[in-house]
Amino acid sequence: MPIAEIILLAIALAMDAFSVSITQGMLIRKKAFPLALKLSIVFGFFQALMPLVGYLLGIAFASYIQSIDHWIAFILLGFLGIRMIRESLQNDEIQESGHDLDSLDFKTVIVLAVATSIDALAAGVTFAFLKTNILMAVAIIGILTAFLCFIGVYIGYLARSKFKFNMELIGGCILVILGLKILLEHLGMIG
Repeated sequence: MPIAEIILLAIALAMDAFSVSITQGMLIRKKAFPLALKLSIVFGFFQALMPLVGYLLGIAFASYIQSIDHWIAFILLGFLGIRMIRESLQNDEIQESGHDLDSLDFKTVIVLAVATSIDALAAGVTFAFLKTNILMAVAIIGILTAFLCFIGVYIGYLARSKFKFNMELIGGCILVILGLKILLEHLGMIG
């Protein structure tokens, strides 16, 4: 998988975490830096860890399903993308939890990080089939997620409730397009 596609995939996978970061930033009443740092480190770590786990699972089964790997990548990325699009359309408004996030505890951050990185697990399986350099991929995914989450907290903090932008919809569309591109390339329909 070329680096440009890994970057696009990383951005798409980070959209859930980015959206959550914006939402959390909107609820901060004091300083944004501590929450931005906490979310960016934890979200980036889990977003990098999950594709690695998915990759290892994919490697274990790659020899059995190599002839249909492009279909698996298409189905996984398409499913994840459509799910993200559907969820984004169901939740077009940013939900506020009503609690004071100036004191967001580490356990809650971990739960949010795992919940927003499940999609990356499935994407990691596709890396095994596509013979992707997994270390480069997880580094890009982790760093981009951390960066976007850090920025997301500040966007939410500065914009508060005036900011309503559906990043999950954009991320879902990118996943569907990448899945379709992989399928069409392996079927020889595009170069």
